[in-house]
Amino acid sequence: MIIYLVKRLLQVIPTLLGITLITFLIIQLAPGNPALLKLRMTGEGQVSDNAISQQIIEQTKKLYGLDKPLPIQYLLWVKRVLTFDFGTSYKDHRKVWDKIAERLPVTLQINIISILLVYIIAIPCGIYSATHSGSWQDRVLTVFFFVLYSLPSFWVAVLLIMFLGGGDFWDVFPVYGISALGAESWSISKWFLDRLWHLVLPVTCLTYGGLAYLSRLARSGILEVIREDYIRTARAKGLKERVVIYKHALRNALLPIVTLLAFLLPGMFGGSVIIESIFSIPGMGQLSFEAVLSRDYPVIMAIVTISAMLTLVGLLLSDILYAALDPRIKLE
Repeated sequence: MIIYLVKRLLQVIPTLLGITLITFLIIQLAPGNPALLKLRMTGEGQVSDNAISQQIIEQTKKLYGLDKPLPIQYLLWVKRVLTFDFGTSYKDHRKVWDKIAERLPVTLQINIISILLVYIIAIPCGIYSATHSGSWQDRVLTVFFFVLYSLPSFWVAVLLIMFLGGGDFWDVFPVYGISALGAESWSISKWFLDRLWHLVLPVTCLTYGGLAYLSRLARSGILEVIREDYIRTARAKGLKERVVIYKHALRNALLPIVTLLAFLLPGMFGGSVIIESIFSIPGMGQLSFEAVLSRDYPVIMAIVTISAMLTLVGLLLSDILYAALDPRIKLE
């Protein structure tokens, strides 16, 4: 196990460098100039055709380090990353770490609640469908989850706002932000309830699609496992069906679900651009979208690099869980 972990950790270095290099090249090839965009945002780009404006652009490039050759820019950036320094934002000159630390707790709140709900609801539903395969309950659950899976999240968000957010029908849930104005001065219990009330609609939009996918994955895993010989042997011994399913079958049926762990960590960090934009939630998804629009290279590279690192960590954890769930898997 130790040798395997060392090998995987050594593989992380070239993989991460490759991801950052490709991302850096894609960003550089994208149309748009951060210096010129910054001047337009500040109103100084109105004289972009004369020599004075061109001088200002060159000075801005020098300030951001964009006047250096691309290989030098990349090497300087890698050097900063090795010291966990992602630099400052081109947009507002704040430290990138400060901007991430400001947005990350909001995204984590939404995504952790959503992931917990998905697993708590989907896995029991998948087990029930598998143990009642072919029944009317299984057919109803299958149709229901496939209908949910086919619904676009932005369309569901708009419908929820119309019907439950004071659009054309009921005004039940807030549709803007994550807290009411002045909530910081409230008691902890009142603030907590207000925060949960604000998160109902965005969490719903992030949850229903995962319910459909994970429940079908759990169902197919259980159906495959309960046909194995060792399950017949367990039943022949007179074990209760609950013990057979939850103690013997479920453990091996979880192996495909463990694969999703590699995508949970970056998913929790990255957030949802669409949902956060619709509900005006100041999370990581909105930060990423704003960084792309403003060509804020340090923020984009920081988010991509951290997401890549979390993906690699998730893959490593999923491999370790494979061995823990199935003793037949030897990592060495």
